[in-house]
Amino acid sequence: MKTIVQMPDQVLRRTAQPVPVSDIGTKKIQSLIADMKAAIDREDDAVAIAAPQVGESLRMFVVAKKVSKKFEDDLVFINPEIIRLGKKKEMMQEGCLSVRWKYGDVKRATTATVRALNGDGNEFVMSGRGLLAQIFQHETDHLNGILFIDTAKNVEDLPPGK
Repeated sequence: MKTIVQMPDQVLRRTAQPVPVSDIGTKKIQSLIADMKAAIDREDDAVAIAAPQVGESLRMFVVAKKVSKKFEDDLVFINPEIIRLGKKKEMMQEGCLSVRWKYGDVKRATTATVRALNGDGNEFVMSGRGLLAQIFQHETDHLNGILFIDTAKNVEDLPPGK
């Protein structure tokens, strides 16, 4: 079981490497997917996690099924690319499992569309609005070595019970 990497671990600042399509079915990648899903399940407030957050500099993220009643399982995004961002932007409050208990406001597009491969290596395109669009942007930032605190305004430390 992998632990969630915390700042200032340098894996969080690297540009993650693409996953070769031929590797998707391997034990290494499938185990990584399972570890990422387990990490989300361990954290009550987790909505998504990127591979660098569990110490693997690979272009992958997982979105928790609890994000939408439409999702039957956690969603796996391998080699994701944001192919469209809406023009409308809003300040949205964000936190991060790797910058624990810090929260701030980040300007994000309210809609986003991503193209990726799933855990079976099949390509798909998904559009989202609100929280899902925010997740797509936040997790893609992780894959590019960017953390929300790099651009956030009004950052506060809000540990549980505070």
